[in-house]
Amino acid sequence: MPSRPLGSLGLDLPPVTFGAWAIGGWWWGGSDDDAAVEAILAGIEAGITAIDTAPMYGCGHSERVVGRAVAQRPDAKVLTKVGLRWDADDGAFFFNTKHPDTGAPMKVMRNLRPESVVFEVARSCERLGRDTLDLVQCHWPDPSTPVEETMSALADLVDQGTVKAVGVSNFDVPLLERAHAALSKRGIPLATNQPRYSLLDRHIEAAILPWCRSHGVGTLPYSPLGQGLLTGKVTPERIFPEGDGRRDLPLFSVASRQAIAEANAKAARIADEHDCSLAQLALAWCLHQPGVTSVLAGARSAAQIRDNAGAARVQLTHAEVAQLADWFDGLGSSE
Repeated sequence: MPSRPLGSLGLDLPPVTFGAWAIGGWWWGGSDDDAAVEAILAGIEAGITAIDTAPMYGCGHSERVVGRAVAQRPDAKVLTKVGLRWDADDGAFFFNTKHPDTGAPMKVMRNLRPESVVFEVARSCERLGRDTLDLVQCHWPDPSTPVEETMSALADLVDQGTVKAVGVSNFDVPLLERAHAALSKRGIPLATNQPRYSLLDRHIEAAILPWCRSHGVGTLPYSPLGQGLLTGKVTPERIFPEGDGRRDLPLFSVASRQAIAEANAKAARIADEHDCSLAQLALAWCLHQPGVTSVLAGARSAAQIRDNAGAARVQLTHAEVAQLADWFDGLGSSE
């Protein structure tokens, strides 16, 4: 699998990165850790040599599982995040949830204060079994902390050799500008922005993706499969179990799933032309967007991640890219 340069940094990533949200146990009703380790290792063998995780995924659980896997493959790149705390009250309130292990009520805070960033990176290094992290991204903006203070703390960690590259996630253009400027003063490029992006959510095309292209910032879309809706496997008849965060989302209503299923049926014609799955087609569509460096694709089994890896070989025509966008237009979120 040929690698792609990450913005102007000189750090390369595979076209498909393993997204470890689904193995964290958070909102997804738990996971099989041994199967997850097997999936990560299978992905690395298939060319998916980068894994994206976060402390918030299962309150550290995902990072520990990823740590088990990369202990066997020290050549793999590890990407993680800072800025969501379930174990401290500082920062800006984000949402209430339940602890994935105990079921106890849990308050999640956005916290990008410098001391919290340093603490989180140290804990992530412990869980992941790494002295150096390839990329650390701010998980969500923290309105209670000036982004310049956060970038200064991350720049210090780069200077110390603990972090190789700095990125952000879910940032709008004004915040991207400020983060970019703050890091530039330290001679460090802003490596990435990680936004939600798929055939069902194209809001970044208006301003965020063009800004990243023009500033040499790599884009790492998450949820490129629309949380399963673009795989063709989330049918209108499916019933989501308690604890699955999708069950209450409007996008997963029966009517919405029916409309998306009809679009998937049309997309299947293009998939057949390329001898690929619907999942591979949806990932490939993202990869054909100028400025997209690597797409994050989750998996809970070796078979799933091998299928995801096949997206890198799918070469779509300009007409096919446009046709897919037209078929799914208006079926998902616009912001």
